[in-house]
Amino acid sequence: MARVWTSFFSALLFGLLLWGFPADAGEPQVTADAVVLLDVASGQVLFERQARQVRAPASTTKIITGLLGFELGDLEAEVIISQNAGTTGESTIHLFPGEKVTLGDLLTGAMVRSGNDACVAVSEYLAGSEEFFTLWMTAKSRLVGARSSQFYNSHGLPHKFHCSSAYDLAVIAAQAVRNPSFAATVRQRDAWLQQREGWPRYVKNTNRLLWTYPFADGVKTGTTRAAGACLVASATKDGRQLIAVVLHSDDRFGDCRRLFEYGFTVP
Repeated sequence: MARVWTSFFSALLFGLLLWGFPADAGEPQVTADAVVLLDVASGQVLFERQARQVRAPASTTKIITGLLGFELGDLEAEVIISQNAGTTGESTIHLFPGEKVTLGDLLTGAMVRSGNDACVAVSEYLAGSEEFFTLWMTAKSRLVGARSSQFYNSHGLPHKFHCSSAYDLAVIAAQAVRNPSFAATVRQRDAWLQQREGWPRYVKNTNRLLWTYPFADGVKTGTTRAAGACLVASATKDGRQLIAVVLHSDDRFGDCRRLFEYGFTVP
């Protein structure tokens, strides 16, 4: 009889292990459909799920727009807002055609407040047109190791061919946060934009993790119906910086916090 019970419990234990218990008990519990956790210094993936699945990235697109802006532009340069930029809708910093705004303020408006109009203005100033700028975006993504992204606008509003993946966004963000000006901008909880009559204008960061997680220091939220709630987040603890990406999440800030807490325990 004892041998029968021993065989039963052995089979039960094998079944539990086969289904992931307790082997997966230490993994972070996240609600997002696509997830990746990346160590910035080494490039090591610490955790992933559907990380290379091609998906709509929403406003996390702005990370590569901002990276190109900080790398290629003069932040003090004045940009004349076009009709196209000034009439771009959804999330905006309320630009109007013909006004002059510095490139630095446009990048702050894009990365902190998620201004779609600011992204279009940046793209037109740097490349002559948003369409041409998107070619730079896709090319830059390939250069930093993002292989599946295709960008068709500078801000992430829905486009049937505009896509990225959790892994691509992580490696793009890891490159972006190495740029001191980019990193300083995205870690701000709020900012004042100075350059226009009737300004300064106050903008508040859409990334609530900056208030709720003490090690958070960036990067960018994104939300559309197709993409769901998304977040590319950065956190630094004891000199170690991690990037967490969650796409189509039910709890994007909680998901990233749990990913960081897990990641900072991994050697």
